[in-house]
Amino acid sequence: MKLSDTLVPADFRAVLSKPLKRFYLCTTLSCVGYGLTISLFVVYLHDVRHVSVTFATLLLAAAAVAGLAVSPLVGTLVDRFGPVTIIVPMFLGEAGSLVLWAYASHKGQIILAALLIAFFGGGGWGPGSTLMSRLVPMEHRQRAFGINFMLVNLGIGFGGLISATIVDLHHPFTFTVLYLFNAGMSTCITMLYLTLWSYGHRVKEEHEDPKTRDEGWREVLHDRRLMYFIAASIVMMIGGYGSQEAGLSLFVVNNLHMSVHVIGVIFFFNTSTIVGAQLYILNRIQGHSRARVMAVAGVLWSVFWLILFFSLHLPAVLAIISMCAAMAIFAVGETMMSPIGPALVNQLAPEHLRGRYNAASGLTYALAGTLAPAITAFFFSVNWGDYWPLCVGSASLCGSFLMLRLRRRLNAREDGTEPVPEDA
Repeated sequence: MKLSDTLVPADFRAVLSKPLKRFYLCTTLSCVGYGLTISLFVVYLHDVRHVSVTFATLLLAAAAVAGLAVSPLVGTLVDRFGPVTIIVPMFLGEAGSLVLWAYASHKGQIILAALLIAFFGGGGWGPGSTLMSRLVPMEHRQRAFGINFMLVNLGIGFGGLISATIVDLHHPFTFTVLYLFNAGMSTCITMLYLTLWSYGHRVKEEHEDPKTRDEGWREVLHDRRLMYFIAASIVMMIGGYGSQEAGLSLFVVNNLHMSVHVIGVIFFFNTSTIVGAQLYILNRIQGHSRARVMAVAGVLWSVFWLILFFSLHLPAVLAIISMCAAMAIFAVGETMMSPIGPALVNQLAPEHLRGRYNAASGLTYALAGTLAPAITAFFFSVNWGDYWPLCVGSASLCGSFLMLRLRRRLNAREDGTEPVPEDA
């Protein structure tokens, strides 16, 4: 058997159409752009634009809230006008905002640019998920979302390498070049999305049906399965991405007393594991209970935090090795969680509410990203930083328990244990 048949089964390759390939190219390029600047927000403002760290971090928080607020609006617009109709102006708006950001020098300009970037980028994942659900038959969506997640990490990693090559604090203009390059990429991505226009319009039949025409957020919020999934996901994400992004670097530098360069090595193991393992994991989880697989992901994340805690008691070299291994374990959990969550949400969603369902699901990341920094700040402000990994590891386990409880609310097809008919 060929390696390609093992990693990507023939039935999925058969649905890997040109539109889907273009969508994947859009994902990769947009994440290259994200990777260019993901870690430079505070550094750029403080070291290049010479504003205080307090101002920069508060602006970062305000931008996160702005992105959170725009997501429900984007979901509604996607259902009314179609995903591509919303994606195109969002990417064009983001490109213009990045140009303003590149040249912003006064606080008023900086605030405006940051909020505009958050506004145009805040709801991006929802329309993309909605569009991909139209490009892939239901029985293949789980694999399609998994490959998309792999490309996200590949793009972010590649963007980080480009950023490290271009940026130089002694030459501030390099930051301007970086943001202008990102704006140019956003414009190119817009052109690519225009080629998917025929797949991204609104569903006319659903809007003409009097039974579905007036349905909206009320119906979304009354879907108890979706609400339970969102609650379980928020708890898991607090014990996952949210806390990792909020406090891992701080823990490594302040509690383990290691160089900031160690963080880059640790995250390399995360990205490389995702890229290397995603296709294999997709094959292993196919046909298994989605709720159980997500619960296993939470257990793996709790193992990551437990190893991080015990690293406090290890010599420096062993601590670094342990954290690299732990980050690989965390990444395996990501490869299990990432394809299942979107596939489940899009299976629960009726077509005329798909944009809102994806927007609601996307809020889990934003809410966890808001709550996790607050928890992290509390632990480190009262000098309990050493015990912070145990707290967020407990959240991972609680999320696993909630995912197992979710299984009772899903039928076999929604849970992934019963094949979906190919005409679905």
